[in-house]
Amino acid sequence: MSGSALDLADAESLPRWRRPESLLALMTFGMTLAFSTWMAALNNFVVEAAAFDGADIGVLHAVREIPGFLAFLVVFLLAIIAEQRLALLSLVALGVGTALTPELPSWWGLMATTVISSVGFHYFETVNQSLQLQWLPKERAPQALGRILSVASGTSLLVYGSIALSGWLGGPVDYHLVYWIGGGGCVAVTLFAWLAYPQFRAPHAQGKKLVLRSRYWLYYALVFMGGARRQIFVVFAAFMMVERFGFALHEVTALFLVTYLANMFFAPVVGRLIGRYGERMALSVEYVGLAFVFAAYAGVYFLGWGVTLALALYVLDHLFFAMAFAQKTYFQKIADPSDHAPTAAVAFTINHIAAVALPAPLGLLWLIEPGAVYALACAMALVSLGLSQLVPRHPEPGRETALTRPVVAPVAAPAE
Repeated sequence: MSGSALDLADAESLPRWRRPESLLALMTFGMTLAFSTWMAALNNFVVEAAAFDGADIGVLHAVREIPGFLAFLVVFLLAIIAEQRLALLSLVALGVGTALTPELPSWWGLMATTVISSVGFHYFETVNQSLQLQWLPKERAPQALGRILSVASGTSLLVYGSIALSGWLGGPVDYHLVYWIGGGGCVAVTLFAWLAYPQFRAPHAQGKKLVLRSRYWLYYALVFMGGARRQIFVVFAAFMMVERFGFALHEVTALFLVTYLANMFFAPVVGRLIGRYGERMALSVEYVGLAFVFAAYAGVYFLGWGVTLALALYVLDHLFFAMAFAQKTYFQKIADPSDHAPTAAVAFTINHIAAVALPAPLGLLWLIEPGAVYALACAMALVSLGLSQLVPRHPEPGRETALTRPVVAPVAAPAE
């Protein structure tokens, strides 16, 4: 990295493109370039190259989530390497794993490349969440996170649009080219970020031990339920389009294209709404919407509803999930500044408990009754809705939940 460490307060003197928020956006671009490429082609590639069925895809995603479950190990890595450097090294692993995916088109080969890319993705996301909480001021965090999410959506739009366009033009999709562009592009962006940006130094040193505090219990519960619910969508929603409705690769990526185009414009709006109306309102809207979406997904199987509804639900699902970063800003408001890094690691592990445990058994359930998988997701969304009602309108230390009574200073007795 160029130069010596630079305090965040002094970073405002840098050109806008070299400031911390710009680095966060650039790293998000690199991560999304690789991850969206991997996800866009995955369902078609595993079916064509390795004849995967629902159980196989469930096992693959369970393996992919193991590094996320082990995200707490990031805390120990931070004792020997700075967060910013660890984030960039993780991006390199993600890019390399993505690029190698088509080179090992077997069951075991896909498992191996998935682990490499997953270590990079999950460790980057763990550290990136910590850096966002440290580098973004509380008053601007919702809007800044909305812009960063918009960058991610725009990058996904680029990836999916390119793949869909190649399919529409009639040529066969070259999986080697697709994965090498996505993975190699991520590595190239990471190298630029390493050379072009200084090492930013946050004002509060981060703890180097695992942190699990009882006053953060509501945040942990929201994160756990979000991981369980999200995993069902990630594993089975796009897979359903291929298996049930016979979508080709360019048709799947066209669906992703529409979804991320909507998200690119919706995410900044969400950031402003969170800033204005608070996290409880945003989370409530998200969970009500997701309960409806998953109930309707179940109807696609139980009642035989058609592909048009399934397509609309997929887009709506992504729009509601865009509101999930309200969890981050909620935690930022209640947490001690030194807890950001260790709690991000613990939260990622909590998020991935269900992510590791659910895909394989749900893959077997999918073979018996796919609609039951979505009915379960609907129930999870309703549990999350109940938890969201405990988020205070104005969360702060000492006021972590609506059940927490604010500390009132005793009134001094009048002098005699």
